[in-house]
Amino acid sequence: MTGGSRPFADLVAIGRVIRPQWRKCEVIAQTLSDLPDRFPELKAAYVPAPGGGSRKIEITSCWPHKGRFVLKIAGADSIDEAERYRGVELRIGEEELAVLPAGSYYHHQLRGLVVEDEQGAEVGTVAEILETGGEAVVLSVRGEAGEMLIPLAAPFVKEVDRAAGRMVVTLLPEERDPVAVTR
Repeated sequence: MTGGSRPFADLVAIGRVIRPQWRKCEVIAQTLSDLPDRFPELKAAYVPAPGGGSRKIEITSCWPHKGRFVLKIAGADSIDEAERYRGVELRIGEEELAVLPAGSYYHHQLRGLVVEDEQGAEVGTVAEILETGGEAVVLSVRGEAGEMLIPLAAPFVKEVDRAAGRMVVTLLPEERDPVAVTR
Protein backbone atom coordinates (compact mmCIF):
# COMPACT_ATOMS: atom_id res chain seq x y z
CA MET A 1 0.00 0.00 0.00
CA THR A 2 1.25 3.42 -0.85
CA GLY A 3 0.54 6.70 0.86
CA GLY A 4 -1.88 9.35 -0.36
CA SER A 5 -2.10 12.90 0.84
CA ARG A 6 -5.38 13.97 -0.74
CA PRO A 7 -8.34 14.85 1.49
CA PHE A 8 -10.80 11.96 1.24
CA ALA A 9 -13.75 14.39 0.95
CA ASP A 10 -12.24 15.83 -2.27
CA LEU A 11 -12.32 12.47 -4.04
CA VAL A 12 -15.21 10.90 -5.99
CA ALA A 13 -16.88 7.70 -4.73
CA ILE A 14 -16.98 4.93 -7.32
CA GLY A 15 -17.61 1.85 -5.17
CA ARG A 16 -17.98 0.30 -1.74
CA VAL A 17 -16.44 -2.90 -0.44
CA ILE A 18 -19.25 -5.23 0.59
CA ARG A 19 -17.27 -8.09 2.12
CA PRO A 20 -14.22 -10.31 1.69
CA GLN A 21 -14.24 -12.96 -1.01
CA TRP A 22 -12.75 -16.02 0.71
CA ARG A 23 -11.19 -17.59 -2.35
CA LYS A 24 -7.93 -15.60 -2.54
CA CYS A 25 -8.32 -12.91 0.14
CA GLU A 26 -10.10 -10.69 -2.38
CA VAL A 27 -13.01 -8.33 -1.69
CA ILE A 28 -16.41 -7.95 -3.33
CA ALA A 29 -17.18 -4.33 -4.31
CA GLN A 30 -20.47 -2.75 -5.32
CA THR A 31 -20.15 -0.06 -7.96
CA LEU A 32 -21.59 3.37 -7.14
CA SER A 33 -21.14 4.51 -10.73
CA ASP A 34 -23.25 4.50 -13.85
CA LEU A 35 -19.99 3.60 -15.60
CA PRO A 36 -19.11 0.18 -14.14
CA ASP A 37 -16.76 -0.52 -17.05
CA ARG A 38 -14.12 1.50 -15.19
CA PHE A 39 -13.65 -1.30 -12.65
CA PRO A 40 -11.81 -3.90 -14.77
CA GLU A 41 -9.28 -1.19 -15.70
CA LEU A 42 -8.95 0.15 -12.12
CA LYS A 43 -5.34 -0.06 -10.93
CA ALA A 44 -5.62 2.08 -7.78
CA ALA A 45 -8.19 3.73 -5.53
CA TYR A 46 -8.21 5.78 -2.35
CA VAL A 47 -9.61 4.70 1.00
CA PRO A 48 -10.08 6.82 4.14
CA ALA A 49 -7.10 7.57 6.36
CA PRO A 50 -7.06 9.12 9.84
CA GLY A 51 -7.74 12.84 10.08
CA GLY A 52 -9.85 13.04 6.91
CA GLY A 53 -6.99 12.10 4.61
CA SER A 54 -6.78 9.30 2.13
CA ARG A 55 -4.57 6.32 1.52
CA LYS A 56 -3.90 5.03 -1.98
CA ILE A 57 -4.28 1.29 -2.48
CA GLU A 58 -3.11 -0.77 -5.43
CA ILE A 59 -5.64 -3.05 -7.11
CA THR A 60 -3.81 -5.96 -8.71
CA SER A 61 -6.81 -7.65 -10.33
CA CYS A 62 -10.51 -7.14 -10.90
CA TRP A 63 -13.24 -9.25 -12.46
CA PRO A 64 -17.05 -9.05 -12.60
CA HIS A 65 -19.11 -11.41 -10.44
CA LYS A 66 -22.93 -11.42 -10.12
CA GLY A 67 -23.41 -7.69 -10.77
CA ARG A 68 -20.47 -6.69 -8.56
CA PHE A 69 -16.70 -6.83 -8.88
CA VAL A 70 -14.09 -8.96 -7.14
CA LEU A 71 -10.93 -6.96 -6.38
CA LYS A 72 -7.54 -8.10 -5.19
CA ILE A 73 -5.95 -5.38 -3.08
CA ALA A 74 -2.15 -5.45 -2.84
CA GLY A 75 -1.08 -6.25 0.71
CA ALA A 76 -4.40 -7.80 1.74
CA ASP A 77 -3.03 -11.33 1.86
CA SER A 78 -5.17 -12.79 4.63
CA ILE A 79 -8.88 -12.87 5.30
CA ASP A 80 -8.34 -10.63 8.35
CA GLU A 81 -6.59 -8.02 6.18
CA ALA A 82 -9.35 -8.23 3.53
CA GLU A 83 -12.00 -7.94 6.28
CA ARG A 84 -10.60 -4.51 7.26
CA TYR A 85 -11.95 -3.16 3.96
CA ARG A 86 -15.56 -4.22 4.67
CA GLY A 87 -17.86 -1.20 4.20
CA VAL A 88 -15.02 1.03 3.00
CA GLU A 89 -15.77 3.43 0.17
CA LEU A 90 -13.42 3.39 -2.82
CA ARG A 91 -12.71 6.77 -4.39
CA ILE A 92 -10.70 8.26 -7.25
CA GLY A 93 -9.60 11.76 -8.20
CA GLU A 94 -11.92 13.84 -10.35
CA GLU A 95 -9.19 14.00 -13.02
CA GLU A 96 -9.61 10.22 -13.44
CA LEU A 97 -13.30 10.43 -14.33
CA ALA A 98 -14.40 9.77 -17.87
CA VAL A 99 -15.24 12.89 -19.86
CA LEU A 100 -19.00 13.14 -20.26
CA PRO A 101 -20.81 14.48 -23.31
CA ALA A 102 -21.96 18.11 -23.24
CA GLY A 103 -25.04 18.53 -21.06
CA SER A 104 -24.20 15.52 -18.86
CA TYR A 105 -22.93 15.84 -15.31
CA TYR A 106 -21.70 13.75 -12.43
CA HIS A 107 -23.85 14.06 -9.31
CA HIS A 108 -21.07 15.62 -7.25
CA GLN A 109 -20.74 18.38 -9.87
CA LEU A 110 -24.33 19.52 -9.28
CA ARG A 111 -24.49 19.36 -5.47
CA GLY A 112 -24.10 22.82 -3.98
CA LEU A 113 -25.05 24.77 -7.11
CA VAL A 114 -27.26 27.79 -6.47
CA VAL A 115 -30.59 27.38 -8.28
CA GLU A 116 -32.27 30.42 -9.80
CA ASP A 117 -35.52 30.79 -11.72
CA GLU A 118 -35.52 32.34 -15.20
CA GLN A 119 -36.05 35.81 -13.70
CA GLY A 120 -32.87 35.46 -11.63
CA ALA A 121 -34.57 34.91 -8.25
CA GLU A 122 -32.74 32.45 -6.03
CA VAL A 123 -34.75 29.28 -5.36
CA GLY A 124 -32.20 27.44 -3.19
CA THR A 125 -29.22 25.13 -3.43
CA VAL A 126 -28.97 21.62 -4.90
CA ALA A 127 -28.76 19.45 -1.78
CA GLU A 128 -29.19 15.97 -3.26
CA ILE A 129 -29.70 14.14 -6.52
CA LEU A 130 -32.40 11.50 -6.17
CA GLU A 131 -32.64 8.37 -8.31
CA THR A 132 -36.39 7.72 -8.34
CA GLY A 133 -36.55 4.99 -10.95
CA GLY A 134 -38.32 7.38 -13.32
CA GLU A 135 -36.95 8.64 -16.61
CA ALA A 136 -35.11 11.60 -15.07
CA VAL A 137 -33.29 11.95 -11.80
CA VAL A 138 -34.67 14.59 -9.47
CA LEU A 139 -32.84 17.50 -7.86
CA SER A 140 -33.66 18.17 -4.21
CA VAL A 141 -33.32 21.94 -3.93
CA ARG A 142 -33.42 23.46 -0.47
CA GLY A 143 -34.05 27.13 0.15
CA GLU A 144 -35.92 29.58 2.37
CA ALA A 145 -39.29 28.20 1.26
CA GLY A 146 -38.25 24.61 2.11
CA GLU A 147 -37.46 21.73 -0.21
CA MET A 148 -38.41 21.67 -3.88
CA LEU A 149 -38.03 18.70 -6.23
CA ILE A 150 -37.05 19.56 -9.80
CA PRO A 151 -36.58 16.95 -12.55
CA LEU A 152 -33.10 17.02 -14.06
CA ALA A 153 -34.48 17.25 -17.58
CA ALA A 154 -34.26 19.78 -20.41
CA PRO A 155 -37.78 21.24 -19.99
CA PHE A 156 -36.93 22.22 -16.40
CA VAL A 157 -33.17 22.84 -16.36
CA LYS A 158 -32.34 25.67 -18.74
CA GLU A 159 -28.69 26.27 -17.90
CA VAL A 160 -25.94 24.75 -15.79
CA ASP A 161 -22.95 27.03 -15.19
CA ARG A 162 -20.56 25.07 -12.99
CA ALA A 163 -17.88 27.76 -13.20
CA ALA A 164 -20.29 30.33 -11.74
CA GLY A 165 -21.78 27.76 -9.33
CA ARG A 166 -25.34 28.22 -10.55
CA MET A 167 -28.20 26.58 -12.40
CA VAL A 168 -31.23 28.21 -14.05
CA VAL A 169 -34.53 26.34 -13.95
CA THR A 170 -38.08 26.77 -15.13
CA LEU A 171 -40.56 26.46 -12.29
CA LEU A 172 -44.07 25.16 -12.71
CA PRO A 173 -46.85 27.63 -11.81
CA GLU A 174 -47.65 25.76 -8.58
CA GLU A 175 -44.02 26.09 -7.52
CA ARG A 176 -44.00 29.85 -8.18
CA ASP A 177 -47.13 30.65 -6.21
CA PRO A 178 -47.53 28.20 -3.34
CA VAL A 179 -51.12 27.78 -2.22
CA ALA A 180 -51.81 28.57 1.42
CA VAL A 181 -53.64 25.72 3.14
CA THR A 182 -55.74 26.34 6.24
CA ARG A 183 -57.71 23.97 8.39
